[in-house]
Amino acid sequence: MDNITMPSAHKILQVIRETTAEYTFRVACGDKVGHGQFYVLSIPKVGEAPISVSAHGGGYVEFTIRKVGRLTNGIFGLKAGDTLFMRGPYGNAFPIDHFKGKHLAVIAGGTGLAPVRSLLQYFYAHPDEAQSVSLIAGFKDVNAVLFRDDLDKFRDTFNVTYTLDNEDAPGFQKGFVTSFIKDIAFDTYLDYNVVIVGPPVMINFAAKECMANGVAEPKIWVSFERKMSCSVGKCGHCKINETYVCLEGPVFNYTKAKTLLD
Repeated sequence: MDNITMPSAHKILQVIRETTAEYTFRVACGDKVGHGQFYVLSIPKVGEAPISVSAHGGGYVEFTIRKVGRLTNGIFGLKAGDTLFMRGPYGNAFPIDHFKGKHLAVIAGGTGLAPVRSLLQYFYAHPDEAQSVSLIAGFKDVNAVLFRDDLDKFRDTFNVTYTLDNEDAPGFQKGFVTSFIKDIAFDTYLDYNVVIVGPPVMINFAAKECMANGVAEPKIWVSFERKMSCSVGKCGHCKINETYVCLEGPVFNYTKAKTLLD
């Protein structure tokens, strides 16, 4: 019987510096990955952690990682050609077939842009599959901005608003993402969906602001990784009431997510 918690070795193809604190690692992998799924990355004798897939393509997956602890410090010491251990993919994905043919609004805060990046890349590459895409992406300051090349090209196809919390910079609005939700023309859409990803407090306030602007709860989808450890429903660290986030998430419809947000 296969051991579902046993990682396998994968070669790092490229390391991309996004900011001083976040790097993207492109890793050789031929798995079929859904938009929003995650892997557990590990370094032997150091530790492991769940990390969302920030992009995927023919023969590779990408992980955008923030340097915050022992494992991530170790990963930041790796370079192209080195080996990274991983297991997955785990969790569910955004219901992309449900989004097709409709308007889509994506609201992301900080590193919350990583789990929705591949979803945005999909609709950028297939513009005819959505009636429109609106993107609000917010960052603490100009030095925290992720995926600059993607953000630039998204301007060509999407309705975009990029924000900085308390700083002025060319191409960015000043303020939190919640301040700009009212600018999305929800009342003109016949059918649409909203995706919100970021820290739980940001998800909570953004969802409430969407509903204040006429969005019904079932139209809202969120993704959050809460205290996930084993990622296979055995350790119970991510359990909220009877819900295992690692198994039933990390993507939830807001009708369910509202009972899970701390």
